[in-house]
This record gives sequence, C-alpha cells and structure tokens, in this order.
Amino acid sequence: MESTQKRATIYLDPMLHKALKLKSIETSKSISALVNQAVRDALAEDAADIAAYEERIDEPMISFSEMVKRLQQDGRI
Repeated sequence: MESTQKRATIYLDPMLHKALKLKSIETSKSISALVNQAVRDALAEDAADIAAYEERIDEPMISFSEMVKRLQQDGRI
C-alpha cells in the first residue's frame, strides 16, 4: 500500500456494504482495498474512453438519421 493515505467517509447502500464485506472475507482483502481497486478501474476506463475520443476527434460527425440510413443500406437493420 501507499505510505500516505487519505481517509474519506462514504455512505453505501446496505446491500452493497454487505456484498463488499462478503467479498472482503472471501478474498482476504480489506473493504478499503476493494474500493480503491474499483475506483482505479473506473478511472482507468475513463482514461481509455478519453484516449479513444481524442484519437477520433477529427473524424466527421454524422447525424443519427444518417447512421440509421447507413445501417439499413448495409442490411444490418
């Protein structure tokens, strides 16, 4: 673990808390470790989404109706 950690208070739905407690027991990891990993995973997914967006930023935009027409022409819908 990191040498410096910050404390935070979060409020969980009771069923989520119960699920976290059970997973904590089964995996021998603390609830804090599980929550930290979940946040890391979510932020990594956001970073990947941002990177994908930035790669495609110069692509031309098309309207929803144009997309539907293309799908129909291709026989996909």
